Amino acid sequence: MREDCCHYESRTYDDGEVARFCTLDLAPEAPWRCPEGCSRYERILMIASDFERGSLAHAPPVEEEPAGPVEDTVDVLADAEAIVAAAIPDVVAEIDRERAPWWTRLLRRRRDGGDDFRLSDR
Repeated sequence: MREDCCHYESRTYDDGEVARFCTLDLAPEAPWRCPEGCSRYERILMIASDFERGSLAHAPPVEEEPAGPVEDTVDVLADAEAIVAAAIPDVVAEIDRERAPWWTRLLRRRRDGGDDFRLSDR
């Protein structure tokens, strides 16, 4: 990928895995290659001519590109993106449930037939 494009982004996770992608989602073959003649390519302009790269600016090398037709790689990446997109609503709903105030969780438990123990019938 063109690391000098302003739409290029890279993240390194705790386990050392590196994600490289286009923030505009225009690189179907990410992290290996941007499309030829990308219309949205914008070179990063440095402010000062004496800009120096520090030791933290070194990006880990990209793993080898998989063997086989490019269409197969694009299809696998599209399938993986669809799986993640399908899981997002369930995960968001679960997180929202955990953030609910304690009294709503208590009321939900009683409505669901939870703990019916009562000291009186009042």
